[in-house]
Amino acid sequence: MEGDELLVPLSALEHWSYCHRQCGLIHLENLWSESGRTMEGRVLHEKVDLPGLEQRPGLRIARALELRSDTHRLGGRADVVVFFDDPDYPSTGRPFPVEYKRSSRNTFLHAELQLCGQGICLESMLGVPVPSGAIYYGASRRRREVAFTGKLRGDTLKAAGEILQMLESQRTPPAEPGAKCEECSLRDHCLPELPGPAGLGSYLEGMS
Repeated sequence: MEGDELLVPLSALEHWSYCHRQCGLIHLENLWSESGRTMEGRVLHEKVDLPGLEQRPGLRIARALELRSDTHRLGGRADVVVFFDDPDYPSTGRPFPVEYKRSSRNTFLHAELQLCGQGICLESMLGVPVPSGAIYYGASRRRREVAFTGKLRGDTLKAAGEILQMLESQRTPPAEPGAKCEECSLRDHCLPELPGPAGLGSYLEGMS
């Protein structure tokens, strides 16, 4: 694989899972709007986004670690990767990625795809299995472990393939109107209430 080959950003996996159009607006059109929630998330990430390595008894903690898998065309940055001392991982330690989120708890798949993508990248880079990771919820200060099951890996790679097609086609997906639109900081850019091209004429006629 060439070093400059197009890679799917790890963060795009969560965006795609939440809303295909949101993913296109962010990663194709470079649009972003700050909201109270996104601001809280940004502040939380600023606390862990300074690259560095910390040594503790029985483990090492790497922050803002750059990740890449040429095999799966994924790339990005992990908030934190803990390397536990483990006799089954004598040369590297057992990698355990941790993704930071602002919410008290996220029961949806979105963040799990991003986290699993980090595990897949670590496997490609280190040549060792990465069976699980965790999502840390800033509001509750609790951590939820996520097993990288065969299904989750399949969902993650499927999403990565679909995002890659979007990036290569340079076409932003159509709007997906729903309850999630009310909480999306990109609503004013997306305008999900507008119809598709086929219905645009009648929509404009109704406004006249």
